[in-house]
Amino acid sequence: MEDVENGIHGTHESEVTKPLIQQRELAKVEESSSDGQGFLWMVLLSTGVAVCGSFEFGSCIGYSAPTQAGITKDIGLSLSQYSIFASILTIGGMFGAVTSGHLADYIGRIGTMRISAVVCIIGWLAIYFAKDTFLLCLGRLFTGYGIGVLSYVLLLVGGNSVAFIIGTLVSWRTMVLVGVLPCLVLLLGLVFIPESPRWLAKVDHQKEFISALQKLRGKDADITQEAAEIQECIENLQTLPRAGFQDLFQSRYIRSVIVSVGLMVFQQTGGINGVGFYASQIFVSAGFSSGNLGTILMGCIQVPITIVGAILMDRSGRIPLLMVSASGSSIGCFITGISFYLKVNLNLSVGQGIYMDWLPTLALSGILVYLGSYSIGMGAVPWVMMSEIFPLNIKGVGGSLVTLVSWFGSWAVSYAFNFLMSWSSAGTFFLFSAAGAATLLFVARVVPETKGDSLEEIQESLNSSK
Repeated sequence: MEDVENGIHGTHESEVTKPLIQQRELAKVEESSSDGQGFLWMVLLSTGVAVCGSFEFGSCIGYSAPTQAGITKDIGLSLSQYSIFASILTIGGMFGAVTSGHLADYIGRIGTMRISAVVCIIGWLAIYFAKDTFLLCLGRLFTGYGIGVLSYVLLLVGGNSVAFIIGTLVSWRTMVLVGVLPCLVLLLGLVFIPESPRWLAKVDHQKEFISALQKLRGKDADITQEAAEIQECIENLQTLPRAGFQDLFQSRYIRSVIVSVGLMVFQQTGGINGVGFYASQIFVSAGFSSGNLGTILMGCIQVPITIVGAILMDRSGRIPLLMVSASGSSIGCFITGISFYLKVNLNLSVGQGIYMDWLPTLALSGILVYLGSYSIGMGAVPWVMMSEIFPLNIKGVGGSLVTLVSWFGSWAVSYAFNFLMSWSSAGTFFLFSAAGAATLLFVARVVPETKGDSLEEIQESLNSSK
């Protein structure tokens, strides 16, 4: 996964944003200004391409939430069939995550993203033209594979939120266009983006490496020193011992595995993919005539709260954000569970009109508290910490394990959610609330603070007794 993380998105962060060489002569100001404009254009284009990938990821994840009623009615799906349709995305995601690193190594980052976009388009078209369960699920599986390849892209909430909002306004077939559009823009943008210089240097394409780096920095920039540094870095990486899966369970690495895998397990058992995949139906079950209002509000709050969390991550630290996030998620699910419990068990003879009318609002409030709390911490921080706590020589295999755990947990929750709701709506959210409380204990007892620490300091903290 590390190879994939150093793709287009990684290039944008680690290479493209470095400043041009400082100007030493006033006579060169005009030339450097023109060069800077070219550099800025490439930065913006690279950012736009990365955002398209992120938007596509979120569109696929959020598609099933507002479309459940329409798809179930038009195709005639049972509860179990729709659960398979929604959750099979994560099966494709698992295969995509496993193969993404190998694809990036063999055909480069640009080629990998092209394959992802094409597979997603095929999947969306299969969903659009589906008349039965098979083609519908096959299309969902393809889109899952496509976003699995793109699973290194972290900023996925934009497409998720737009899918929540637009899905309440259009039919489920029209919603397919929301997913196809970023794929087409992504394919177009990739035509103008150079391949990752680090990958080109790694596969010993020296001429293309220099050309790509020069294009990214600007035609008049001096790239000699940076090119030498990249070559030296790659040579150093190649001298590191190649780690296998079994190496993760050595005593010096096991704490890193426990922390990263544990955070992913608690991230998923908190129920985010159950809520995210079936949001509309949750609100209908809570007593609303439709799920449109709740789904729109979910889409409206997710992006700004995630941005706040990103800003606070390096200011307040990882642990406080995780603690606040886990606590809020637990409280939100508990409030939602109370709403469903009262809806079922409230003695109607005491006065239905007095109590029953505000129960849907209570459920909505609980879901919004839950989503907001999740977005500020548990959504992104586990991924950030995963990249920080694994030593360089096992980061690739460690990241692969953690990603597989995340996708498997996503499948388990998204498939089981409807059956859990049929068993007990209140019990389902009480289980998620308990998972949030367990997350709080896990973070407090096991997870180290990594803010501002070097890799050596993080490893020392992990291996020290508490």
